[in-house]
Amino acid sequence: MNARILLWPGFAWLVLFFAVPLGIILLISLAHRAPDGMIHWGISAENYLRLLDPLYWAGPFGNSLVLAALTTIVSLLLGYPVAYAIARRSGPVKNLLLFLVILPFFTNFLVRIYAWFILLRPEGWIAWLLRALGLDLGLLGSPLGVLIGLVYGYLPFMILPLYATVERLDFSLVEAAQDLGASRWQSFWRIIFPLSRPGVIAGAVLVFIPVLGEFITPKLLGGGKVPMFGVLIEEKFLGRVPDWPLGAAMALVLMSLVLLVLARYFHQLKESRWVG
Repeated sequence: MNARILLWPGFAWLVLFFAVPLGIILLISLAHRAPDGMIHWGISAENYLRLLDPLYWAGPFGNSLVLAALTTIVSLLLGYPVAYAIARRSGPVKNLLLFLVILPFFTNFLVRIYAWFILLRPEGWIAWLLRALGLDLGLLGSPLGVLIGLVYGYLPFMILPLYATVERLDFSLVEAAQDLGASRWQSFWRIIFPLSRPGVIAGAVLVFIPVLGEFITPKLLGGGKVPMFGVLIEEKFLGRVPDWPLGAAMALVLMSLVLLVLARYFHQLKESRWVG
């Protein structure tokens, strides 16, 4: 049997459930919304020209970029020590720590975010504790509350690739550096962190890209007060005043930006392998 025959089922699946829906979205984005709310078919770049309005880029998309970047940075700062600690353990302790990292995946993402909705609301114990300390931050419906939910939801996606990279490091290099007089901090910045760069890049991509199009977390924890691009797209399709052509154009623009980030990631990965 020709081995290429085995590729056809997967290829057909991608065409049927990815290429065809994407083509439909492209056609919708080139149409325009009729006064009755229906789609008026045609070929026009009107919706893409509407996206040039600074209102979209300074508002929802700007918020998405800032929150995606902050989520990535905070996840890296929190996830790197955890990944390093797990990688340096062995036996049952390491297995237990890894299990605790992936444990949240056993629960539906929406349920977990709704749990944070309960915790962050004014009647929740977190808000009560902050008020007892004299801090009334009003986390629910604020960018900080959304950031907390995003970091919680995507932190494992940062920890796991970092762990996989740190575990493969040759720590004899660190011992050699310390024998030559390097401090622990110098050994980390000059040896450990540069060698773990592929894991940092992979974790950043796995966190930044989904957060950029996130809509469930800002919808629940933001309460409509933290507009993000993903929320705006969802409202254009399912809101009270739908505008499918504009929502389709937004979705394609966002996907194009994500593809650019992925292309940059693979370019960096290729360069890292070439240098290595």
